[in-house]
Amino acid sequence: MAGLSDLGRFSEPAMYVLISLAEGPKHGYAMQDDIGALTGVRPGPGTLYGAVRRLEEHGYIEALPERDRRKPYRLTDTGRAALTAELNRIQHLAGTGLRRLAVA
Repeated sequence: MAGLSDLGRFSEPAMYVLISLAEGPKHGYAMQDDIGALTGVRPGPGTLYGAVRRLEEHGYIEALPERDRRKPYRLTDTGRAALTAELNRIQHLAGTGLRRLAVA
């Protein structure tokens, strides 16, 4: 599995979508609100749905049946593994950076 790095410059919005869906299934508007609360910046529809499309293509998320004219998505096992790997990578990178700053 290549992980989120295979999404290139699109990996950050994709990671936000995966983090949002780690809490449970959500439709687009709910993801936008959740990501906005997490990051301080609410993604626009183009950014959000571009990430959703790419994540679906990679099998990281899947659409659920529509409810009240809304299409919810959920994290797949593959998506959960990719998100876990990416968050562990970021945690390691942040720890290294903070240790180096403490020495400088």
